[in-house]
Amino acid sequence: MSPPFAAPPTEGRRARLWLGLGVGALAVLLCCGGGGSAVVGLAVSGVQAVREQGRTVSTDYYQALVDQNFGQAYDQLCDDAQRRESRPDFESRVAAEPQVTAYRVGDVDTNNLTVPVDVMLEGGRRERQQVILGQDPQTGGLEVCGIN
Repeated sequence: MSPPFAAPPTEGRRARLWLGLGVGALAVLLCCGGGGSAVVGLAVSGVQAVREQGRTVSTDYYQALVDQNFGQAYDQLCDDAQRRESRPDFESRVAAEPQVTAYRVGDVDTNNLTVPVDVMLEGGRRERQQVILGQDPQTGGLEVCGIN
């Protein structure tokens, strides 16, 4: 007995193929688009975290200077800065300099990891200082590595 038709029917095969490819492409686009959005979101939140942490560590450093708690200011310094200058040397040097009476921390430059700080010194003198930040290799947190 022979089949009732010579070849299998092909009606609708191309339409199903293109429909399947279209649905697959849409799924890939949604997955990749969502992944791209996630990467952008992570980058933006990472930059925000650096800005916030840079402002916080700079504020803590200058507040310790205003309070004349030089040991606490020293604790905000990165390892390299602490290797260059011991705690007693730092405390005696900072105590001998004109005292910080007020300060205003600016916006963190996330490309250079610097923070401008407007400082008021005793006697009314003002100066703009630049805090150089560095990342602690153990904690990942930002620290003060220098003042220009």
